[in-house]
Amino acid sequence: MEPFVLAITGASAQRLGERALQVLLEQEQNVHLIVSKGAHLVWESEIGIQIPVNPQLQEKFWRDHLGTSKGSLTCHKWNDQSACIASGSYKTRGMLIIPSTMGTVGRIASGISLDLIERTADVHLKESRPLLICPREMPWNLIHLRNLTSLAEAGAKIAPPIPGWYTDPKSVDDIVDFIIVRIFDSFGLEVIDFPRWKQEKQ
Repeated sequence: MEPFVLAITGASAQRLGERALQVLLEQEQNVHLIVSKGAHLVWESEIGIQIPVNPQLQEKFWRDHLGTSKGSLTCHKWNDQSACIASGSYKTRGMLIIPSTMGTVGRIASGISLDLIERTADVHLKESRPLLICPREMPWNLIHLRNLTSLAEAGAKIAPPIPGWYTDPKSVDDIVDFIIVRIFDSFGLEVIDFPRWKQEKQ
């Protein structure tokens, strides 16, 4: 099974990246995970949890934290540009960056690869593979809009994590799951049994 690449950057809304990883593993998917240096710092400051930097220790951390032994998980250090996913010859199903900082967006749009996330995103664009980016920032200034437009023109999908309210969410978890469901719709993957829009009978 060709793997998904999941990248979590240092934007707020780490819960989205965490839930994305959980549902992929629960679906028995093969996942390659990159947690940026900034995301490590955000987890420690906002959530009070230290994510191990060592890839093997980090895999154990996620297994314990999410309470699942399903799927396949390979963790990569954020600056390991010799990782398999940094090469276009390593086939993947697609890449998801959630949440994404606008700094990450800007560097990818400019073709700058300072870390493994940016290099792997560049690989997905050059190989015409699915790349979906969830920018977590608001409001967007003109520079943000131009960078996002450049990425869309290069083949990426842009999916800001905006919830729908027609499902009548009762909790933050409901809102998170709605966003996750819509994101993985773009990959043709049904990850959660979740209520969808239904046309009312006339």
